[in-house]
Formats: sequence, structure tokens, C-alpha cells
Amino acid sequence: MPVQCSPDLREKIENTIRFLAVDAVEAAGCGHPGAPMGLAAAGLEIFDQHLQFDPSDPAWPLRDRFILSGGHASMLLYSLLHLFGYDLSLDEIRHFRQLDSQTPGHPEYGHTPGVETTTGPLGQGFANAVGMALAGRLTRARFGGHDGASEPSGLGNHFIYGIMGDGDMMEGVTGEAASLAGHLGLGNLIFVYDSNKITIDGSTDLSFSEDTAAIFGARGWHVADSIDGQDVLGLRRALEEARAETERPSLVILETVIGRGSPNVSGQSKAHGAKLGSEEVALTKQAMGWPEQPTFLVPDEVQAYCAERVREKQADRVAADVRLQAWRTDNPKSAASWDAIRDGKFPEDLGVRLAEGRLGVTDATRNHSKAVLTELAEIVPQLIGGSADLAGSAAPPILAGRGVVGPGAEEGEDTFLGRNIHFGVREHAMGAVSNGIALDGTFIPYCGTFLIFSDYMRPSLRLAALMKLRAFFIFTHDSFFVGEDGPTHQPVEQVDSLDAMPGLTVFRPADGVETAMAYGWALQNSQGPVALSLSRQALPALDRPEGFDFKEVWRGAYTVRATTGPPDVILLASGSEVSLCLETAAALATGGVEARVVSMPSLELFQSQSEAEQLRLIPDDGTPIVAVEAGCGERFRRYVGRQGLIHGLKHFGESAPYKQLAERFGFTPEALSQSVREHLDRVI
Repeated sequence: MPVQCSPDLREKIENTIRFLAVDAVEAAGCGHPGAPMGLAAAGLEIFDQHLQFDPSDPAWPLRDRFILSGGHASMLLYSLLHLFGYDLSLDEIRHFRQLDSQTPGHPEYGHTPGVETTTGPLGQGFANAVGMALAGRLTRARFGGHDGASEPSGLGNHFIYGIMGDGDMMEGVTGEAASLAGHLGLGNLIFVYDSNKITIDGSTDLSFSEDTAAIFGARGWHVADSIDGQDVLGLRRALEEARAETERPSLVILETVIGRGSPNVSGQSKAHGAKLGSEEVALTKQAMGWPEQPTFLVPDEVQAYCAERVREKQADRVAADVRLQAWRTDNPKSAASWDAIRDGKFPEDLGVRLAEGRLGVTDATRNHSKAVLTELAEIVPQLIGGSADLAGSAAPPILAGRGVVGPGAEEGEDTFLGRNIHFGVREHAMGAVSNGIALDGTFIPYCGTFLIFSDYMRPSLRLAALMKLRAFFIFTHDSFFVGEDGPTHQPVEQVDSLDAMPGLTVFRPADGVETAMAYGWALQNSQGPVALSLSRQALPALDRPEGFDFKEVWRGAYTVRATTGPPDVILLASGSEVSLCLETAAALATGGVEARVVSMPSLELFQSQSEAEQLRLIPDDGTPIVAVEAGCGERFRRYVGRQGLIHGLKHFGESAPYKQLAERFGFTPEALSQSVREHLDRVI
């Protein structure tokens, strides 16, 4: 029987959480004390009575996950992690928001034990949790059953718990993700909505008057409404009912008081994002019956209770692992498959095998991508994903014969056994949900849309890069060659902006071989997310010499047209412009100008090469350099130099057939040849 907690002891634990937060913010001189003060009771209830975890093994696959979507309330999470035995010392709490501490201003995945995702941009954590819940259901469909074993495995049977606030609720990504979660029936997702009715600017009455319960109910959620933030038993019943609701995600609307206990700050917006101040801290501790000194107090009885609860949770973990081992014994093939998927290692020649099938094929790189993904589906069972209602445009495609996740599954089939996800027109949520799938650690997600709509996904792309997640972001229609759809759909600055993002490796392949090698590199070598920028229009296969080493692509840049002597000019390009440069080089040669052509499928990979390797390909010896891009192309500036030429666009596109746009914008061999000659006349 679990150790019992008296009302007095429970209040003492809640106040420990509150005042660890207050003292940490006070010591840092900045932070957000109000939410942890109001949520201490709810946070304790979730960790103490509902969450299954083992603090000695934060990556235990059978654990429940906890997501604090409002990452500004990070001291709530840090206090709970410290009290419940994670490797987060009181000294780290004392150094909240300080350089090199494990307690940054917002929780960071991979930085602090027990933090499941990086949160702070509001709504992202909630949408990540939807992805985690989806990954859990995908896992349970594949590995959770017993298939004749004495016990089920427990894999995928965990729950995703979270806390969100008013700010999360206002963000558009939350609405998109909530809609998808309700549509899919993610009954393993349970969120507490901290409805304290305060934002930075003041009361939520200023900007927010929705009937949240009605909206989430209409989205297919189970909703428990209007529970007092200090009604522990009411919250407990609501969470137990949510756990029993297996067909719908659950929202528990909790009415709390921000800055609870502070005589002059509680319930006000100034409790949100600033320290209380020494005088108000003293008054608050007096009002709550808490010693003013020492600061960062954790009473012995609080420590003892939490330690005992940890021991009980670890005993539950041992029992769960015994059941898992029994399943392993009775299901060796499924167990081996689970281990292989979690291991995530692939054949060293994977990229080469994929590339060999693309040799000599003329096609759009979006179609090469479709072919590669179809082949990978046979080799990489953990690859799963879809598009934002653009599968018909191969962005990315529906994988034939791989089933659909959700209500589109075939009759009689588990709705989570498929591998094709219809995200709907929800780009914001698609990126964040994919990140959540990656965070689960079982599947490798891919998602995609037109490159222009990567702008809708930038917060998720940035967080994927920050967290070093293994995920594919597949973008098509990658230049003004989109044509008739016009400037609203023609990306001219998007590749530049993605290339500027630290930790995101961008590939813009010129043909099928480069497309295949991009996927191969991502699966074999990547330590973070990969974005592919793919063409709508067909591109010729590059003519490669006999014995060409496909792994040259992984250098990020390589010569596709050499000269017998020192070149008169070097042409740099990626994607569809590589073949244009080859045609232009041939035209220049008839006039006595010898051009080296360099394909640069990934500027990040090229930049990672040694300086000597970079200079071998693009020397800094005065040789004129011209970069060609069917967009702005400013990402090439570091290579062409101030005297170099970027033959790109300094304006948005126009609506017309793409061949007409090529003529208008100077992207024909004739126009580019003239541009290069004029440039050479200026610099030589």
C-alpha cells in the first residue's frame, strides 16, 4: 500500500515547491514565480499519484511522460524533479537561470534529467505531447499486445500528462494539435489547463473569451470543467477518469490563482514574469507559515515522503520490467524488432544502395524522393509520416500498401498500425507533432509541404534543431519554377532562411542520386533534423564519370564539370540550377571561357569540411565565382565574396508557366551566359 500523506504534510510539500520557485527566481533576479505558486498542488498530485517513472532511469521506455507546455513556469518542473529523485541537486536549483546550470530559464531537452521536451514558445509543448501520444499508440499497436505471452509487454501503454496555461490555449498551434488529437482519438493524452485568467498584459478578459470546454468537447476531447486548483480530491478524480477514458484525449480545466499566497501580488499580472521582491517574499512566507530562513528549504519530512514514493515507483518499475521480459521470452521476433527499431542503426551502404536505383533517371526531385521513401519503407520500419494535405504532390507521398493512421485505416485493422499520417492542413501542428514523435525515441518521423509553407513551421523546425531531433522535413516546389501559382507560392527567400538556422542540415539536390544520398546521410550520419528542398519540375540526371564515388555528395559540394586547366570562372549552384549551369558552361566554352561547375547540395556539409578541402574546390585566388539560384541566393555570399556575382532574384516571382518565368528572370543558358560574361568584363 502506498505511503500515506496527511493534509498537513501535503501542504508542506506544496509550499516546498512554491518557495523553491520563489527563492530561485529571487536569487536569479528574474523569472516567473506566479504559475509555480498556483500550480504546486496540481504538479504534486500528478507526480505523486499518477505519473509512472523511475528517476534513476529517465529514458525508461515504459514511463509516463510529463510536459510543462508553459515553459516559463520551469521552476515548478525543476522543484518536482528535485523532490522526486532526479539527478538535479539543490545547488542546481540555487543556480536557476545561471550560466552552465541544469536549470535554464525554460526547460531544455537533453540538458536536464527528466525534461521530456524543450518548451517556452507557447503551444509547442502541447503539440509535442500530441506527437508523443501518437507515438505511444503506434508503439502499442505494434508491440503492446501479448500474442500468446503470459503478460502483455506494456510497450506503448504509457500516458502523456501535461500542464498548459492561458497563453498556450491562445496560440494557433494548440488549436491545430488539439483538433488532430481529437480526430485520432488519442486516449493516452491527459492535459491540465491552468486557467488562472492572467497573462502578462493583465486579465485574459482583454483578449480571450472562448468557451474552452465547449471547443475541446467539439474537437472530440473528454473535458472535466471548473475544478478548483486546491481541490486535490476533485483533481484526482478527474485525472483517474481521464486515464480510464481510452478513446478520447482528456482536458482538465483547473481554476488556479497565479502567485497563490502572496498578499499583494496573487491574482495579478505582475505575478507572471518578475520576482516578488524581498519584502513581498517575506510577507508571503509569513502568510503561508513558512520560515523566512533558510532559503531553498526542503524539510526532512518532505524529503522522506518523496524518497519513499520514489522507492514505491521503482518497485512498480521492477514489476513492469518483469512483465516486459515475459513478453520478450514469448515473442522473440517482436522483441528483436523492437530492439532493432530502438537501436536506430542502418547499413553503411544504405545511401549508395538508394542512389544506384536513381542513376540516369530524369525526373523531378520530389518524385525521386517519393521513390526513395517507398524503398526506405522496406528497410526502415520505424520511418513514419505524411504531409499537410499535399500527398498528391509528393510532398511527401502516401506510401502504397503501408496503411493509414487513424480513421482512414481499413475496416477491422488497428487504426494505429498504418504508417501514413494525414496531418490535414495543419502545418504548425504537423511540425510540432513530428517533433513529439521523434522525442518518443521509437520512430523516425517525416513530414512535408510546399517550401513556401515552411514559414508556418519555423518554430517547430527551430526547436527540432535546438533539440537535435532525428526527423525529416520534406519540402517541394522549391523555387520560382512553381510557375502559375504565382508569388504567394514561389519561395525565393526560404532556402536562405533555412540555411541560416543552426543545427538544421539542408539538402537541395540536383537529381535522383543527390536526393537518395541526402536520405542516406540523414539516416546514417545525422545528429539532428534534415530538411530537403525538392523541385516540382523534371531535372536531367547529372552525367557522372565511371567510378564516381556517391559519397562525394556528402562533402556538401563537388565538381560536376571540370576544366583541363585553371578555370576562368567557377559556377556554383544547387538543385535545378546545376543543370542550367552545365548548359551555360558548354555555351561559354564556345566563346573560349572555361567554367568549372560545382554542385552544392548542402552548404552546411560543405562548411563542415576542412578549409583546405573548401579551398581546393572553391579557391580564394581571385578566380571569379558566380552562384546561381532560382531565388534570392544570399546563402552563397560567403563563397562568391564581395566581388562575386549571385545570379538570383531580388524580388518576388510572378504568375506564369515556369519556362516563361525562366525567360523573364534570366534563367536560360543564353541569359546566364551573358550575365557571366558581363561579370567577367567587370572584374578582369
